[in-house]
Amino acid sequence: MPTLFIGHGSPMNALETNAYTEAWKAMGETLPRPRAVLVISAHWFIGSTVVTAMPDPRTIHDFYGFPQALFDVQYPAPGDPHLAEEVAELAKPDWVGGDKDQWGIDHGTWSVLTHMYPNADVPVVQLSLNSLKPLDYHVKLAARLADLRNQGVLILASGNVVHNLRLLDWNRPDGAFDWAQRFDEAAEELLTNNPGDVLKLVEHPDYPRAVPSPDHFLPLLYTAGLAAGNGPLKAFVKGTTFGSISMTSYSSGPVV
Repeated sequence: MPTLFIGHGSPMNALETNAYTEAWKAMGETLPRPRAVLVISAHWFIGSTVVTAMPDPRTIHDFYGFPQALFDVQYPAPGDPHLAEEVAELAKPDWVGGDKDQWGIDHGTWSVLTHMYPNADVPVVQLSLNSLKPLDYHVKLAARLADLRNQGVLILASGNVVHNLRLLDWNRPDGAFDWAQRFDEAAEELLTNNPGDVLKLVEHPDYPRAVPSPDHFLPLLYTAGLAAGNGPLKAFVKGTTFGSISMTSYSSGPVV
């Protein structure tokens, strides 16, 4: 199975049809049906490394100020406790805990999967982002999980290469600030040639504005860590919204 990085943007993408959601839908229709999906979402950013291990994860509406229709969305995909155990085993010597009743499927996950797998019939497991670990921890952990791809597991990282909510410009629904475009293009240049060097992006002069907090950037590190040694990433949809949110999405590995 390939590895995907999805620039998920606004939760409203769950309800909308646009170039990005159409690309996600096409990817779901093109890929071989996975045994399960392991998702690394920007919206489970906590002080520990944990994997969901409940058989029936709840749909989490982790936002506010949006239309009621978005709060009404349910994504009742089953969990996969056995896959959670596999993740914990592969991650050793790093410790990964099992969450049986706290989290579930957040909007960084279901806003994408409602388009890829609208019937919610593929098991879903989420891996948290450990906020206490250095950046290279995430790259190395990703590499340990690579064997899951050979076992029919689709690994999907959901975040944004550029994500600065404080600098949103509502007058640029399909545009980018110069600094956001520069960083997005620098990321594409690196990821499509040598994803193993992903941490060099931290040295980019636009990094502080593109990544004011690490939560939406960390999922990209997992995709790059999984791709290292397995060929470069390929951008399958590109764009920026409201000046400071990159929607660029990548795939790694065979897409048939």
